Amino acid sequence: MPILKAVVRASVGLHARPAAVFVRAVTETGLPVTIAKDGTPQVDARSLLQVMAADFHHGCEVKLGISESALDGAQSRRDAEDALRALSDLLESQGAA
Repeated sequence: MPILKAVVRASVGLHARPAAVFVRAVTETGLPVTIAKDGTPQVDARSLLQVMAADFHHGCEVKLGISESALDGAQSRRDAEDALRALSDLLESQGAA
């Protein structure tokens, strides 16, 4: 399973507008991305309600992942890794603000 870590840089964390921007970006990938922080279960990053309820606050480290079963070959794995990198960059750049 491709996994990437990122730090949430939006000043309000993934709440309301930043969460909506992030979820929209995830949905545009067409991949079943999950997001989690240490000690909590992963949630579907395509769900605004799940992302907001998980309380990803400013400065928290999150893990973005895609299940291996959702991928079908080397190209898909590269595409998934590229998508996770772009989502990580979004979180790190305060682009979800």
